[in-house]
Amino acid sequence: MEILASIIGAVTRREGRKFLDLNPDFDERVVDAPGDTDDGQTLLYVHIPFCRTLCPFCCFNRYLFKEDETRQYFRHLKKELDMYIGRGFRFSDIYFGGGTPTILMDELTDFIAYLRRNFDVRRISLETTAREINPPNIKLLKAAGVNRLSIGVQSFDDATLKTMGRTFCSGEELKEKLRLAQGEFETLNIDFVFNFPGQSIEKFAEDVAIFKNMGIDQATFYPLMASPHKKNALERKFNTVDTAREKKFYDIILRELFEDGYKASTAWCFSRGEKMIDEYIVDFDDYIGIGAGSVSIFRGNFLINTFSLAKYGQLIDSDRLPVVGWRRLSDREYRRYYLLTKLTGMEIDPQKFQRRFHADIHDKLRLELTFLRLFGLVRGKDNFEVTRKGVHKDNFEVTRRGMYPVSVMMREFFAALNGLREDYIEKQI
Repeated sequence: MEILASIIGAVTRREGRKFLDLNPDFDERVVDAPGDTDDGQTLLYVHIPFCRTLCPFCCFNRYLFKEDETRQYFRHLKKELDMYIGRGFRFSDIYFGGGTPTILMDELTDFIAYLRRNFDVRRISLETTAREINPPNIKLLKAAGVNRLSIGVQSFDDATLKTMGRTFCSGEELKEKLRLAQGEFETLNIDFVFNFPGQSIEKFAEDVAIFKNMGIDQATFYPLMASPHKKNALERKFNTVDTAREKKFYDIILRELFEDGYKASTAWCFSRGEKMIDEYIVDFDDYIGIGAGSVSIFRGNFLINTFSLAKYGQLIDSDRLPVVGWRRLSDREYRRYYLLTKLTGMEIDPQKFQRRFHADIHDKLRLELTFLRLFGLVRGKDNFEVTRKGVHKDNFEVTRRGMYPVSVMMREFFAALNGLREDYIEKQI
């Protein structure tokens, strides 16, 4: 299985690198939204790139927190949002990522109120760190209507946390923070990183056991996805980033969660029943990212905002969208990206594919589906002739055997994007 996962991981890595070939001359007509975007099927991602400390493994755009700079940033966020409102976008689902979105609670809650004045907001998912969790903040987030709160825990082991550069909360303090938040939101998620250099498999198994014993709604487990420079820096400071160990970590997740009654909401996310999930790319084919360093996928176009805070402000003040790179995906690239996102969500619906691409999935992804089924990574009835007549067809489902290869595929895809982020951060593009 490791060999098969490596092969399809390499293919995904090659496909992911195609996203890096971007055109700096952005045509804003790409995001001129006609009326049919009013149905709320485009998610809004909001990036808040400020943190009180910078974790050594994080590849997202982030800066050390400065209050004046952060308040100015929120003002620019509203102006960028207004540009999309002017183009006819209507967002009902919102995802706040970072960075640390809760870094200034008054600015965050004011921005959420602005969203509600402009849109019929249905669901809000928001990331934060444990150091931001306290009764006043929980009360504010509930009042703002946050449905899903995701807390970056990474580990409960103090030695592992120290290695990860996350010494602001001990393992015991993390548990107390989680107890404060549990039951206060529709979904409470905690994030873990696995296969970090020096992280022992035994300690990771203890982390999973603690999660289960605490009765938390959901956990999302991310394999280490370091960009090239991050990987080199981690190896200089700690130990070799060894992907050969990765499956041993993942096998613990499958054994302790997937085989013990937890729903695999995605290949990385395991829930007690039906819950909102972290990977919005699974549920939303189109999403618009606002903020410095955010990315968007809209109707087969891949867009990336500037990572430079100074340039972000300059473009916004000039009434220009801060997109500094874009690529129109080829039909094949877009279909394969779509397939990857649905595999991550554990299910491929041929009817949804038909609506998105106006084509039969068996015609357009015949080779890929044959490969996945041949090796037992997905299951589902063929019913090819029936499908072509428009009759309902059973969905393809990712099998247990297929879950680790799908995890590897997503890791390779995101690692490629992290390389792009690293380049844009370094050059302040």
